[in-house]
Amino acid sequence: SEDFVVYCDASHKGLGAVLMQREKVIAYASRQLKVHKRNYTTHDLELGSVVFALKIWRHYLYETRCTVFTDHKSLQHILDQKDLNMRQRRWLELLSDYDCDIRYHPGKENVVVNALSRKEQDVPLRVRALVMIISLDLPKQILAAQIEALKPENL
Repeated sequence: SEDFVVYCDASHKGLGAVLMQREKVIAYASRQLKVHKRNYTTHDLELGSVVFALKIWRHYLYETRCTVFTDHKSLQHILDQKDLNMRQRRWLELLSDYDCDIRYHPGKENVVVNALSRKEQDVPLRVRALVMIISLDLPKQILAAQIEALKPENL
């Protein structure tokens, strides 16, 4: 089997990823960020998008060689960094389970993944007004209902 290629991106709206093999798309993935994750640094969001992709495609990528492309240059050197927070350490431990090479790929060339990471969930529309069509017969029906309601036996 040929190596897999994963393209990842993150924005403050969500995460996006594309899984490819032999220059053909195998899968797309995107997810909106949870509220607390919107406070993450860009570095953590981008690393989070890599972790997101590796986790959801684990069945493809585990024990297989893969190349991960990201538009965040510093992620190429994440394994060499010394000052890491607990979240980054936890994610690096997960990365160590995979045989993947992280490489830089300019953001403007990452069109599909950029779109996936910025995809917003459609908010359901709410009815704010109701339009009724009044037939010629309706005012008579309303008047009859009011007269009926005012009868002594209905009070």
